[in-house]
Formats: sequence, C-alpha cells, structure tokens
Amino acid sequence: MNVRGRLIVATLVLLSVDTTAMAQSRDRDMQAMPTSSSSAAAPMAGMAMQDMPGMDMPPTKRKPVSKAVPVKHPHPAPASVNVQPNDAMSSPIHTDPAMPMRAPNDHVPPPAPRQPLSAMSPTQMVDTMQMNDQATRAMWMFDRLEYRDATRGEDSAAWNAEGWWGDDLNKLWLKTEGEHDREGTRDASADLLWSHATSTFWDWQLGARHDFGQGPSREWAAAGVQGRSPYWFEIAATFYAGPQGRTAARLEADYDLLFTQRLILSPDLELNFYGKDDPQRDTRSGLAEAEAGLRLRYEFSRRFAPYVGIDWTRHFGHFDSQSNDLPARDTTFVAGVRFWF
Repeated sequence: MNVRGRLIVATLVLLSVDTTAMAQSRDRDMQAMPTSSSSAAAPMAGMAMQDMPGMDMPPTKRKPVSKAVPVKHPHPAPASVNVQPNDAMSSPIHTDPAMPMRAPNDHVPPPAPRQPLSAMSPTQMVDTMQMNDQATRAMWMFDRLEYRDATRGEDSAAWNAEGWWGDDLNKLWLKTEGEHDREGTRDASADLLWSHATSTFWDWQLGARHDFGQGPSREWAAAGVQGRSPYWFEIAATFYAGPQGRTAARLEADYDLLFTQRLILSPDLELNFYGKDDPQRDTRSGLAEAEAGLRLRYEFSRRFAPYVGIDWTRHFGHFDSQSNDLPARDTTFVAGVRFWF
C-alpha cells in the first residue's frame, strides 16, 4: 500500500474513534441532567431572550406610551357606587343598607284561646265529634181541609191529614181522611202505622186501620210501602186484612208541579179495592172507588197555603139501598187550606 492509501485509512480510523467518543460524551451529559423541567428552566428564567446564547437579535424599538384619556360618561355615576381606578372589571360597591329578610313561613301567630279545653279521653273525643242524626222530631200536616161543592150530591166538608213522630229511620205515623155532611160523618178512616226506612226514598209500614162513619166500623191489619218514585211522584200502597176473610188495598199517588216557588199545581189519584162484597158499607169486590183531583195552591209560606181545585169521583157497583144517596159519578169543586206545624 502506498503512502496515500495509508493516509486515507488513518483518517477514517480517527473519524470513527472521534464519533464514538462524542456519542459516549453525549450519553453522559443526558444522564447528568435533572429530571424536573422546572429546574432545567430555572437558570434561564431571569434571562432575556436576546441574552440567551445563540439568540442574538437586534434591539426592538418601543413606541412611547401615551397618557390615558379619561372616558366621559353622559351621566355621572351615582354617589353610592365607587369605581376603583385602573380596575375596569371590579364590581360596584353598594353603600345602601341591606333589606331585611323574612324567614320562611313567618306569620303572625293566632291569638291564644280564651277558654282552653281540658284534656279529653278518646271516648269523649268520639262522643264530641258525633253528629246528632238520630234526633226525635214530630210534624202534623193537614194536606186538605176543604169545603166541597158537589154537582149531584150534597155539599160537605172533607179532611186529609197525617202526622209522624220519630227519627230518620223509625217513625210512628197517624193518617186520617173522611167527609162530613149535615147528616154526620159519611165515610172516614184512620191508620196508625210504624214506618221503617229501608232505602233513601222508601219506607216499609206496618200497623192497623179503623173505618168509621155510616155503617158498622171495620178494623184491618195494614202493611205497605210509602216513598218517592223516580220523577218525584209520591206513592203509598197499602194492603189490608180483616176478620171474616175481608181484604182491601189502597193506592195513592200525587205530584207537585211548580209554576213558581209559591204557585204549585198538585194532581192526585186514589184507588180503593176490596176482596169481597160488604153490603153494610156499600162496597163491592174489586175496584170499588176511584177519585182523581187537581188542586192549585199558593204558598204564602211553606207552612200555609190556600188552594182551589176540582175532584172527579166514581163509585162502582152500588147496592140498592134507600139510605144510599151517593151518585155513581160526581164532580166536586173544592176550596180549602193546606198547613202544617
């Protein structure tokens, strides 16, 4: 190998050795550096950028700082607001006193009771809260007290009255009706019944009936119902049973039609049935008598009302008797009063 070749080989060997030494030196420097970034940057924190090695930069020309010009507001700030200088974002300070705050549910307590109640036992509390729905009451009403002007028969006076005594569930009823003319009481009856409420509008009734007037008296055992049907019809249906196999039934119905709160028209109907003939009282078996009426009353008060009206009466199957002067058909004009207490 000539001299030139040897120089080239020696140069390559030196370069490789120098490269290896530089790599080892770099590795040692990296291991010697601290792990914290803040400690590494600490020596450079106080240095300006142009003073750092390798950062030669020309000096920067700064503009002269102009004086701040105060902002003119069209309206001066209120005296209660203090604006701190050089602090545009600071909140205004209110010098007015704070409004008093009321606690929730704050109200004036009610006055103390003048007569405080003493302590009560549970039994006394139950007795105090109970309502008196079983109070005993009484009423007596003359539904009809009238003068009757008959077109065929004799004029007469008539009555139809009823009364009760008791509470809402149980009552004792007394009902009576009849006619009286110049010869005396023509035909009359009286019912004494015990009534028990079985529903809101209906009562069962048990008792006795007594017939008196012209002819022999008759006694009956009575059982029936009384109440208010749909559409406000007052209904009473009673079955009677007497000695010697006698039976009878009576059906009554009436209705109040209000023209005003005081002027009221009341139609009514009464049917009497008998199970067998009774010549002594001039009654035939089957439908013996039918009576329909129409009365117009004016209530000066709920307790008192005069009325006028008309009745149509039909008697079926009269026996031939000289003492019987009742026509088979009759139309009667009536005038009377209705009152109760």
